[in-house]
Amino acid sequence: MKKFIRDFELIANKRINREYYSLVLKSPEKLPEMFPGQFVEIRIDNSKDTFLRRPISLYDVDYDKQLIYLLIQEVGKGTRKLAGLEVGDTLSLIYPLGNSFGLPEKKGRVLLIGGGVGVAPLLFLARFLVQNNVEPEFLLGFRNKELLVDLADFENFGKVHLSTDDGSAGEAGTVMDHSLLKTASFPYVKVYTCGPQVMMKAVGEFAEAHKADCEASLENTMACGFGACLCCIQETVRGNLRVCKEGPVFNTKELIW
Repeated sequence: MKKFIRDFELIANKRINREYYSLVLKSPEKLPEMFPGQFVEIRIDNSKDTFLRRPISLYDVDYDKQLIYLLIQEVGKGTRKLAGLEVGDTLSLIYPLGNSFGLPEKKGRVLLIGGGVGVAPLLFLARFLVQNNVEPEFLLGFRNKELLVDLADFENFGKVHLSTDDGSAGEAGTVMDHSLLKTASFPYVKVYTCGPQVMMKAVGEFAEAHKADCEASLENTMACGFGACLCCIQETVRGNLRVCKEGPVFNTKELIW
């Protein structure tokens, strides 16, 4: 797939809560076709401390308005710098990068499991699934209710089940503690997941035990986005693979965690 390097105009910077914000970026020309699971690399300008671009998942795409939506967690110098951008600023993006989630091979409902900022690629994925006549549901986990992210947007595409570590919203505990995963039968034909590695590993093992296919979007450190720097190597049954190039989406059966 062809890659592009272009300057986008920031048309909205929305603070969601104390940790999360979303950026809405307008392309200067028609957007190429992009797929859920792919990501962009953003250049951080006017900063002495952030030399490398930052990889950010595609949160959503509006082709009619030529808009890209990004969900970002403010965790370091780069993401703090992005959080301070103002409407009218420009951002240099390399896009679209990486591979993408696939459609289920069997007909039936699918479950999208996300933790923290790992919910980001699941919104675009849900839109893609619905467009392809697949019914998604969500199981989303956060530390507490103050960190919930854009639930109404997810609810536009399917039923949302929640868990929080402290029980302040949804059920108490991690996503793996949720009653949805405690039923006698598992009614989903495929599982998609993104979030902390320990969560994705548990989700993959659960899916395999219940004979459901599972794809995970990994969040290894990705400095270049092209597979040149080898920062993001992941051990798999096919050998060491580059998450930014051969991934970030893998079938969990391939992964050696």
